[in-house]
Amino acid sequence: MRDIFESTIDSMLGDLVTPALFRLCADGTWPAQLWDAIEDGEFPCAMVPETLGGSGATWDDTYVLIRAAGSHAVPAPLADTLLANWVLGRVGIHPMKGPTSVAAHAAVTCANGRATGLAENIPWGRHLKHIVIVSKDEDPSVLVLDTASAAEVEHRSNVAGEPRDNLRFHHARVVHAVRLPENLSADLLLFGGAMIRSAQIAGALQSLLQMTATYATERIQFGKPIGHFQVIQQQIALLAEHTASTLLAAEAAFAEAADDFSPLPVMAAKICAGEAASVAASIAHAVHGAIGFTDEHSLHLKTRRLWAWRAEYGSQTYWSQRLGRRICASGAAALWPTLTQSSAMNSTTVMESAS
Repeated sequence: MRDIFESTIDSMLGDLVTPALFRLCADGTWPAQLWDAIEDGEFPCAMVPETLGGSGATWDDTYVLIRAAGSHAVPAPLADTLLANWVLGRVGIHPMKGPTSVAAHAAVTCANGRATGLAENIPWGRHLKHIVIVSKDEDPSVLVLDTASAAEVEHRSNVAGEPRDNLRFHHARVVHAVRLPENLSADLLLFGGAMIRSAQIAGALQSLLQMTATYATERIQFGKPIGHFQVIQQQIALLAEHTASTLLAAEAAFAEAADDFSPLPVMAAKICAGEAASVAASIAHAVHGAIGFTDEHSLHLKTRRLWAWRAEYGSQTYWSQRLGRRICASGAAALWPTLTQSSAMNSTTVMESAS
């Protein structure tokens, strides 16, 4: 299944995600043709159980989908919809039609079928029909809210120009409400979001490395390609190291994810991705020189997303602090067993310690 996903998504995105599409989306237009193609391929429902109409794929299977979304800088919430539908499938709700996203940063409560509160930084919020939230009630529930019922919509964007809106609800009707199962953490949207962003960053880094290496072989200076100069070679090698480490860390987090997310691999992947994003963007712009800063060049499509995604669903600093507190709380004797044990054996304990 993974091989089928990889070959199909790369071919489709290569044809549809073009500079013209980015210019169109920059004006606030929804990429309807792209999203129709994504839905025709049934990618948003890949991880929905077969009993609910999906493909029953695992996170390990869909890693290549989300990595490809990052590599092509897809201007649509493919990764976020995959996460939202996976959450719905875990609690027995059929996937929502159309693009759907999650609100990991939401202070929303639910009473008598009505939701009240603020959901912040919702990817593509203005273009969605539904969002998925874990309520902040004493007994949390997975909520599906209709964005049309929001009392207030604040249009915001990240540094890449992607919509990241705030929605405020006031006694809004809840489309679905299911009590959060005991085997799922109330933090699952935050951990899931961090994991998908690490894979998107990994894909963007892969694309950035290819662009930078290609430019270094084509750009002639002092009679030879700049890639022949040792200082450029060293910088590209550093970029390759960060790309490889992020790809491995992100894929490990996806491989460890099963019924819930494995906290340590997710934290490590997001930390690694955040560090790599900063270093890679700096190197790529340095190698490309002045041309890389122009609006016409495609380099900024990747670097601006790296800058944006590294901060979403928890920054490198945030996850480093959580990881550090978890390790310190466990004590020195537990360090090596924690690093080497199977996450499936002790995921609940780790999740509690990571809080």
